[in-house]
Amino acid sequence: MSQSVTSIIIRREYMERVTKKSFIVTTLLVPILMLVMALLPTAIMLFATGDTKTIAVVDDSGLILPHLESTDDVRFINAQGSQEQMLSNDSIYGVLVIDRNIIKRNSGLKLLTPNAASVSVESEITGQIEKILETEKLKAYDIENLDQILSEVNTKVTLQTLRTDESGEEGESQSAAISSAIGTVLNFVLYMFLLMYGSLVMNSIIEEKNNRVLEIVVSSINPKSLMLGKIIGVGLVALTQIAIWAVIMFGITSFVLPSVIPADVMAEAQAINSGTADMGSVSLDSDLAMALGMFTNVGFVMKIMGLLLLFLIGGYLIYASIFAAIGASVDNIQDASQLQTIGIIPIFIGLFASLAVIADPNSTFAMVMSLIPFTSPMVMMARVPFDVPGWQICLSLVLLYVTIIFMIWLAAKIYRIGIFMYGKKPTIKDLIRWARYK
Repeated sequence: MSQSVTSIIIRREYMERVTKKSFIVTTLLVPILMLVMALLPTAIMLFATGDTKTIAVVDDSGLILPHLESTDDVRFINAQGSQEQMLSNDSIYGVLVIDRNIIKRNSGLKLLTPNAASVSVESEITGQIEKILETEKLKAYDIENLDQILSEVNTKVTLQTLRTDESGEEGESQSAAISSAIGTVLNFVLYMFLLMYGSLVMNSIIEEKNNRVLEIVVSSINPKSLMLGKIIGVGLVALTQIAIWAVIMFGITSFVLPSVIPADVMAEAQAINSGTADMGSVSLDSDLAMALGMFTNVGFVMKIMGLLLLFLIGGYLIYASIFAAIGASVDNIQDASQLQTIGIIPIFIGLFASLAVIADPNSTFAMVMSLIPFTSPMVMMARVPFDVPGWQICLSLVLLYVTIIFMIWLAAKIYRIGIFMYGKKPTIKDLIRWARYK
């Protein structure tokens, strides 16, 4: 009887949320929004260019103006007339005044403008003048063929990072920038799911407790089974969302990207990822090639989605148990705000720790935080794109799922007492006392 009632509760919690239009809309829109957010900076750079700013230059040194080059952002002209006349001219953005001793006095620059300051304009001006001054100072050494020498010594290197095996053999290429980006995205996905769905369990229990529904239901089912029914039902909603996203990702990586990206570009990207490409002759940016290789590698994508699923389930069950115990202990959302810190603080610690871990994923701090069950879901998923040793992932999962058993047992003890408590705002001491009841 208890099992059948539990299945009814699971089905009710699941269907009530999955059939809502808001669930369907958010499930389909989130991948699109994530794609838009990834492409938005590039689109802004391409299409949101500002007007060309005209700068009138008063060059008392006579060294700088002849070498200033106009760009799409800034156009330099020789100043004509007084400063007041030029500043009152609507077509002129500002007046650049250059000190006669600019070579010795690097601070001898002034930009006068009635308009709001522009970072891009300031950066363009200082960048060009710094190069001009460096060239002028080098000329003082009277070196023959200086321009040719500078051109020949100007060097840009490309660093290709390759993961080696135990024998020292070179393996696939790695990109710290791409791995960091993937780790950050996975980290925020877990943060969002743990906090959102954990709070959803708590709010559902508080609502039914206020409506006195729980008092009726517990006559047919024991409190532990009731709590598990709610946790599993809401958890299946999260799994459904992840499963849909996994299918979308699989479709994009398996069919969309290979058909959209030119074959020669894909071949070059795969060569870079495998470590067989001649980095001196490739036309693709190494990070772009690495991203293409990763996102079109079905095995890599499935590995990431599989581990995300395992850590999501584990993290959700731990925090849903905590929030379920809190929801059963209070009468309204306002009373739950103080106790919510019990569940929210570890999630925030995991979030901030994972952001720090991305900078050095193999540090001792990173390994320890990825083994602590309350922070391991986010921290370990932030490390996974960096190819973490398999034994660390397995140990993290074992510790996580062992902790789940303890947390569900502990939460059930608080839940069975809390659902019958009304009219009093419980404290943390009360929760500890309820957990100790036999």
